[in-house]
Amino acid sequence: MSKIERVEVFVASPGRTFVTLRITTSDGVTGLGDATLNGRELAVASYLRDHVAPLLIGRDPARIEDMWQFLYKGAYWRRGPVTMTAIAAVDTALWDIKGKTAGLPVYQLLGGRSRDGVLVYSHASGTDIPSLLDDVERCLELGYQAVRAQAAVPDVGGTYGVRKGKVYEPAATELPDEQPWDTEAYLGFAPAYLEAVRERFGFGFHLLHDVHHRLTPIEAARFGKSVEGCRLFWMEDPTPAENQESFRLIRRHTTTPVAVGEVMNSIWDLQHLITEQLIDYVRTTVVHAGGITHLRRIFDIAALYQVRTGSHGATDLSPVSMAAAVHVDIAVPNFGIQEYMGHPDETAEVFRTGVTFANGMLYPSEEPGLGVEYDEKVAERFPYRRRYLPVARRLDGSVHDW
Repeated sequence: MSKIERVEVFVASPGRTFVTLRITTSDGVTGLGDATLNGRELAVASYLRDHVAPLLIGRDPARIEDMWQFLYKGAYWRRGPVTMTAIAAVDTALWDIKGKTAGLPVYQLLGGRSRDGVLVYSHASGTDIPSLLDDVERCLELGYQAVRAQAAVPDVGGTYGVRKGKVYEPAATELPDEQPWDTEAYLGFAPAYLEAVRERFGFGFHLLHDVHHRLTPIEAARFGKSVEGCRLFWMEDPTPAENQESFRLIRRHTTTPVAVGEVMNSIWDLQHLITEQLIDYVRTTVVHAGGITHLRRIFDIAALYQVRTGSHGATDLSPVSMAAAVHVDIAVPNFGIQEYMGHPDETAEVFRTGVTFANGMLYPSEEPGLGVEYDEKVAERFPYRRRYLPVARRLDGSVHDW
């Protein structure tokens, strides 16, 4: 019987920082998992090296569910982003191994295709309305059928979501970039630029917008009401989700669909949002919600309540996570959309992935497993660099919600 023989953790910064787990069996089969937790990468790397790896040696790699329960329940201290990201890396690597052993792509092990391709959305942004419109046009010309639109609020020093280079990368500084935030200015400006997008390009594509947790519930309700004419695919993270009851207030005032979940780590964090139908899309992802095993569990309960999937897919998810997400997306019955930002060229030097993009959709690799390879020798050229997401501050200087 095959046993887990070697567990390796790699930390590298090819374009951005990734933590990659590689498990090797006594049969010589390898599996990859993503263990990246943006801004707290070394915490997960240590959790894996110091606490998880010694527990895996000698165990049967085929017992994925048993391994998940062992790592989750056996630690006593449950949930949280560090624990769930570490478990996700192990779980994803074991699914990769199982697919290779079976000679099948992972999505076939999840029940096969429910659709031909995975609808994705791109990110368009601008420093003002004209530059945003130009960027939306760029996305549409690339074939995207769905576009997220963000623009910098005039006379406010910085707005999250605005691309500054070829690839949108918010975690770009070794210390957090402290950016000013003005809620009233945002509430006055954002509806105007979303309306401008619809006026110029019409309704022949899906339009999305990320509020990024920065409004109170009643402010979010006001915003959702004000953009109903834009027919948004969703408004994302309108208010911090720790207070799940707050979404009931938003629901009372607007029909704009709501997407939440990228900072949630478990089915228990999302239970009431889903079962009380307070959201329309759940944005949890493979790497931060316990891997393929637990993500599928979240999506299954969401399907019962007509909540669709819309997994997070920013550049802080490595190509391993993106591949795993696409395998899940292609299989689940309640798929909605997948975020897709791509990666810088340096990332492609370290990771090879069989995921392909065409006509606004992603398609999984047909290779056994996830179809991803990691080159640790090339990764050595990109030593670890500390990078953090920006921090928002109100105009009075106090720290604002994300």
